[in-house]
Parts: sequence; structure tokens; C-alpha cells
Amino acid sequence: MKVYTRTGDAGMTSLVGGKRVEKSCARLESYGTIDELNAQVGLLLTYVTEPADRDCLIGIQKRLFVCGAQLATEAESPCKPSCIITVDDVTALEHSIDQASEGLPRWRGFTLPGGCRAAAIAHVCRTVCRRAERRILALDATEKVSPELIAYVNRLSDYFYVLALRLNNLQGTEEILWEK
Repeated sequence: MKVYTRTGDAGMTSLVGGKRVEKSCARLESYGTIDELNAQVGLLLTYVTEPADRDCLIGIQKRLFVCGAQLATEAESPCKPSCIITVDDVTALEHSIDQASEGLPRWRGFTLPGGCRAAAIAHVCRTVCRRAERRILALDATEKVSPELIAYVNRLSDYFYVLALRLNNLQGTEEILWEK
């Protein structure tokens, strides 16, 4: 199987359903950033050892594929994604945030990104997730995006923040607090 097709050499690509668009369009920016986030989560997984955290991150990677497929499909496309982000996905992610928060010290203020390597990468995931959200909202301004997908990505950045705190806590790494 050849990976290259040469069809994108002139700066155009196909969406789900076959419509050709510029690679710089808002739709590609949104799902391209989701793809970047998924790769960062893959990197994060190489440093996470707790089985529950690993399972959650792998589940998130699978849901990010769903996000990408949804974002790569225009509303008027004859092809529809086989699965979509739902309210249940948002609720499950909220539950994961609650679980990751258990046993953490009370909030003492904003923390600087960093700490142990896994936590630092979780912070990178958080920032890439926030950029993905901005790209999705830019797309939503011109082409309607599922509110459940938007809520999921919004919640996901919260998850990465709490996970970073958890990972530092598990490693015994002290958070560095931001000071005015």
C-alpha cells in the first residue's frame, strides 16, 4: 500500500464525502489540531504507569478519532460518521475528572506548567487541547459544530490540568505556584 497519493501537492485535500478543500481552511485546522493533540496524548502515555490513567487516556485517544471524523465531515455531506461525540461522552469525561481529582491537596492557586515529565506533557496536552477548542470555535462561527463535541473538548482541557496535578502528586513532585 502506498501512503502517498500526490493529490494534496497543490494544497488541497478531501473531506469525508470527497469534497476538495484548501488545507488551510478552518475545518482542517480544527481536526488537524485534534490529530496533533492525539499524538501528544500518545507521547504522554509513554510516561504514565497507573493502569486507570492509561485506560482513560486510551479512551480519550479513541474519542479524539471520533472528534476528528466529525470535524472532517460537513453537515451536508452524504457520508456520515459511524459514531459521534455524545452527552454521555461529556458526562464520562466529567466523571474521569472527578476521579483524577480524588486525593489531591486543596487548590492553593495557579500552578506553573511542569513538574515530573508526565505532568509536563499533560500540560502540553492541555494547551494543545485549548488551541483545538479555539480552532473548533472558529469553525463553528461559520459552519455549525456539534455542541457536544465543543463541550467534550472544553472538558478535556480541564482533565489534562487535573491529570497533571495528579501525576505530580503521585510522583511526590511539588507544584510550583504562580506568584504575582
